[in-house]
Amino acid sequence: MSAYAIVDLDVHDIEAYLKYQKSLRPLLEGAGGRYLARGGETRLFDGDYQPSRIILLEFPSLAAMEQFYESEAYQALEPERLSCSSARMIGVEGL
Repeated sequence: MSAYAIVDLDVHDIEAYLKYQKSLRPLLEGAGGRYLARGGETRLFDGDYQPSRIILLEFPSLAAMEQFYESEAYQALEPERLSCSSARMIGVEGL
């Protein structure tokens, strides 16, 4: 069953983030992940949530997403992301 990562990202250093993103893409693709949305226009319909930059990723399963996130390769890259951004990320199974 597909799973989706919903990420609300604040970028503090765009140049460093773009470098991180280039390194991230092959890791995502290797884990079966793919971008469905990345930083497009958002519109609030209810509540008071004010997202910064929304990223929506699809993975083959929640287990695949967890394996990707906990992988040695991603964890080695994570300090780069933390140095240039902050995020809130959740995973949810699809239907």
